[in-house]
Amino acid sequence: MVSDQVQQDNGVATGDVGPETPPWWRDAVIYQIYPRSWADADGDGLGDLPGITRRLEHLRDLGVDAVWLSPFYVSPQHDAGYDVADYRQVDPRFGELADADALVARAHELGIRVIIDLVPNHSSWDHVWFQEALAAGPGSPERDRYYFRDGQGPGGGQPPNNWPSTFGGPAWERLEDADGTPGQWYLHLFDRSQPDFNWDNPEVGDEFVAVIRYWLDRGVDGFRIDVAHGLVKADGLPDAPKDLGFPATPTHDMPMWDQDGVHEIYRRWRKVVEEYAVAQADADRILCGEAWVTPVDRLARYIRPDELHQTFNFDYLMTPWIASEQRNVITTSLGAAAAVGAPQTWVLSNHDVVRHATRLGYEQLPGRRNIDGIGPDDPQPDVELGLRRARAATTVMLALPGSAYLYQGEELGLPDATLLPDDARQDPTWERSSHQKNGRDGCRVPVPWEADAPAYGFNDTGRSWLPQPERYGALAPDRQRGVQGSTLELYRSLLRLRREHRLGVSELHWTSDVSGDVLAFELRADTAGGGEASGPVVRVLANLGPVPSPLPAGARVLVSSGALDEDGSVPTDVAVWFTHE
Repeated sequence: MVSDQVQQDNGVATGDVGPETPPWWRDAVIYQIYPRSWADADGDGLGDLPGITRRLEHLRDLGVDAVWLSPFYVSPQHDAGYDVADYRQVDPRFGELADADALVARAHELGIRVIIDLVPNHSSWDHVWFQEALAAGPGSPERDRYYFRDGQGPGGGQPPNNWPSTFGGPAWERLEDADGTPGQWYLHLFDRSQPDFNWDNPEVGDEFVAVIRYWLDRGVDGFRIDVAHGLVKADGLPDAPKDLGFPATPTHDMPMWDQDGVHEIYRRWRKVVEEYAVAQADADRILCGEAWVTPVDRLARYIRPDELHQTFNFDYLMTPWIASEQRNVITTSLGAAAAVGAPQTWVLSNHDVVRHATRLGYEQLPGRRNIDGIGPDDPQPDVELGLRRARAATTVMLALPGSAYLYQGEELGLPDATLLPDDARQDPTWERSSHQKNGRDGCRVPVPWEADAPAYGFNDTGRSWLPQPERYGALAPDRQRGVQGSTLELYRSLLRLRREHRLGVSELHWTSDVSGDVLAFELRADTAGGGEASGPVVRVLANLGPVPSPLPAGARVLVSSGALDEDGSVPTDVAVWFTHE
């Protein structure tokens, strides 16, 4: 019955449990909060830290282990806080330092760890260093903290190289000198308000170590590292290959992504965070990288034992709901992480991609792909189908060995806001693409809390920085809490059972006695602490095919993403966890 055994016998691979309890992060469920859109305590229409603190009980009741906060630092907000002007202060829009301290303290009281965003690839152009660089002029030590270069061609009128911005257009912006004449160019792989740091300058590395220590001293439990694959650029900033096409998946062949020098940075950071766990059991502070890197063996280099603890599994996120492709990405992902002794991570939605309840509402086509932001003039998803598949996909994901990341509101079944009017869009991608790309606003709309309250309970005033779809009201927690079959109660059941059966530290074995349109695997954890799988077997079956799939005789269903057929068979786009009597 058992075919492939994903687990590798190196003693520390994903799913392998020794005689002692593994570190908390190896099987943690971590919940992402986008502070602008979680909860608004002061009623100005923008979420804030006191609002987050007031709603933390929701996460305790959901059953997550940690929360990850997107940036709340001082920022002009040209890119929703990922343009940081001061890494040690809270932006007044979100509160003050005392509010950050109170949030961390309350989360810890509730048994929830706190991970915060770190943005080391670039700063805001309002950052004091960049302002000093502008004032200091060409060739100065101040400018060496960033990438300033003379242009090419007559009068330096062409950018220093052919690199594109991820947000559209060239990755270089030309300055105007004080006398009104054209000056140097500076590099920005994202918005022009986000100049890239020069990590060849040791001042930059020292500053970020100081920033990490500053927040660890304030009690945070780790960092999610933005653009973790982009800090180091190829020597000499050579042109990118013209045949790759842009935008393209970041690879080592592209001189702005996945350069070998990034690994020395993370080795240094790993030593820093480990200092904070020496004297306290189960107190690991972690580093998780946002690294859009292929192939998987290069991504695995980021999670070697002396580097990052985790990276996001974007291959998994962008794999279509097709059984063969799901089976392949799960197997490949587990194998790559196991080869370096790390846990794998699993994620289906975040603040940069179309929510999976919407993404899965379209025809599923082969190949690793993402959907750009959806607008009112685009083909609209099948909402019911999208949610049905999303519930099944989450049921599969939360059974997999390793650590899982959830995005705010997915436990409510929130879809993207696909009908946002153009004049409401705030993502810089919209403007920089000359209105060709809708951007990421659709997944960032404020979360509903109470169906009949102003702004659905986001605040008391009804103000909202992005308009909320009417359908969000019916999905508010007060309409789902305690309701059998609701998406919220499904998530709560999955997280409870995941913890009870220790699925995050289990071994995964594929089963072969099912059709090719069905995902079927079994999991067994080491419950005796002897280093071998000894606990009860939990089986997972997800039907991605067109006809119902029967459960084996004697199956006892633990949880199901949707109703089973009258004869107990699993219908299309439903996933089940079960044991045998």
